[in-house]
Amino acid sequence: MAATAVLLRPVTPPDYLRITSPTFRIPSDPQVSIPVGILACQRDPLLRQINTTVVSCTVCQPPTAPTGKKTKKAVLAPTLPTGPILEVILHDTVIFPEGGGQPTDTGIITTEDGKAWSVLQAKRHGGHAVHYVEVTDSDLESALQAFASGSKVTAALDDAGYDRRYDHMSMHTSQHLLSALLETRLNLPTLSWSLTAYPQPCYVELPRGMTPEEILAVQTEANKLVFEGRKVHVEVEELDRDQEQPVEKLESGRSVGRGLPEDYTGGVKRIVIIDGVDKNPCCGTHLPSLHNLQLFILPHTDALSRSNTTSARLYFLAGPRLIAHTTATHKYLADTASALSCGAPLVPDRVSQVIEERKRAEKRVSDCEEQLAQYISRDLISDLKAIPDALFKKHIHRTDDSGNALGFLSFIASAFTANLPPDAKPHLIILSSSFSVQSSAGTTVVLVAGSDDKLVKAAGDALKGRLGVKGGGKGPRWSGKFTGVWKEAKEGVAVEEILKETN
Repeated sequence: MAATAVLLRPVTPPDYLRITSPTFRIPSDPQVSIPVGILACQRDPLLRQINTTVVSCTVCQPPTAPTGKKTKKAVLAPTLPTGPILEVILHDTVIFPEGGGQPTDTGIITTEDGKAWSVLQAKRHGGHAVHYVEVTDSDLESALQAFASGSKVTAALDDAGYDRRYDHMSMHTSQHLLSALLETRLNLPTLSWSLTAYPQPCYVELPRGMTPEEILAVQTEANKLVFEGRKVHVEVEELDRDQEQPVEKLESGRSVGRGLPEDYTGGVKRIVIIDGVDKNPCCGTHLPSLHNLQLFILPHTDALSRSNTTSARLYFLAGPRLIAHTTATHKYLADTASALSCGAPLVPDRVSQVIEERKRAEKRVSDCEEQLAQYISRDLISDLKAIPDALFKKHIHRTDDSGNALGFLSFIASAFTANLPPDAKPHLIILSSSFSVQSSAGTTVVLVAGSDDKLVKAAGDALKGRLGVKGGGKGPRWSGKFTGVWKEAKEGVAVEEILKETN
C-alpha cells in the first residue's frame, strides 16, 4: 500500500494570546462588536474564517481618496467603486482593518442565503472594524436584507486574501525583529517603516546610514534567531491612556515610531512580544514564530535629506517576498548570462567588457563624425566663396538615425566656423536632421548658426512662428525640435523662404 503524505495547515499555538489583566473580557454579546486590538485576526493570525453576526450595516458613498502625493512603492488598497458600498460591522472578524503600518486585508463575507460578498477594504472607525462590501445598485435591497442586524454570516479570507495577509505578516514580524536588533545592538531607533507593495523590498527609516559590516552583523544575528524559531505572542489588557508614555523624539525633533492613534476608542492595550528579543505595542497581525522568516537585508542604505535632518532607508526582504526576489534575481542573471553567451559567474566581467567595447565604439563614431563634419564644412566654405552675395545663406537637411543627431550638426557648425578665413563674408546656415522613418510624433532637430547674433535670433523666431519649432539659444547658436513629419516640399521650402527673408 502506497504511503500518503497529508500536509496540515499551520495553526496558532493556544498560548499565542495572553490576557494579562484579570478584569479584561472579550465581548460575548453577538450584538456588540469586538474592538480592534482583540479581533479574531489578532487573536489567531492563521485563522482563515469565522462564523459571526452582523451588528450593523449602512449604505454610503466611498470615502474620497487622499489627494496627497502617493509614493511609488506604497501598498495601494483595492480600489473602491464609484457607486454605493455597504459599511458592515460584525461581532468578530478574520479580516484585518488597516492599521499599525499594515495594509487592509481583502476577503469574503458569506450570508445565510449562500451568497458570497467581496470585502474590498476594512478600516478602523474609532474602535470598530468596518468592512467595505461591494454591492451593485440592483443588489442593494437584497444586500440590506442579507446584512440586517443579527444576521448570521461567515467572514473569510479566500486564497488571494490569505496570501496577501501572510505576506503582510511576514514583513511586519520581520520589521519588529530588525528594528529591535538595530536599536539594541547599534542604538539605531526606527523612525518609521513602510510595508511596500509586493514584491518590492520593505524598508525602515533610520537616523543614519549603515556600513556593510553593520548590515551583515545584524542580518546574521537576526537569522540565528530565525533558525532558533523564536516564539511570538501577544499580551492584551485594558488601555489606560493616562499611563501611556509619549512618543520618544530625537534631538532634531523627529519622532521615533508612532504612538496610539488619537481616534482609537477600542480600549485595548496590545503588546507584541518576540521571546527574548522585542516587546512593542502594535495592532497588526504577526506570525506566531520566526520560523521560515529568513531575513535578507539589501547591503546598502539610501540617504534622505530633509530641511533639518538627514536619515537613511534600509531595505529588507523575508518570507514570500524573499523567495520572489531570489527567483526574479536568478532569472535576470540567467537571462543576462544567456544574452552574453557566458556562465552566470562570468557576467560581471563580461558586462564590464561590453561597456568598454561600447565606449571604444562610441569614440570611433565620434571621431568619424568629426572627420565627416570637416568635409561638409569645407564644401560649405567653397559655396561661401563661390557665391557673390554679401550674406551667405544655406540650408542643409540630413537623414540620421543615430541618437545624437544634434551633436553631429554641432560638429558641422563648429568645423565650419573654425575653417572660415579671416576675411570671410557674413553667413547664416540652418542645419536640420530627421530619422529615416518618420511619424506624427517624431522629431526633427534644427540648428541655426551665424556670424551675427541678431540674424541667428531672427531665424530662430521665424522657425518658431512658421514651423512651430520649439527651442532657443544664445549668441551665434540656436537649436530646437520640430515635431511631426518633415517634408522637403513643405518644411524644407519654408526654411528656404526664412533664409531669403532674413537680412
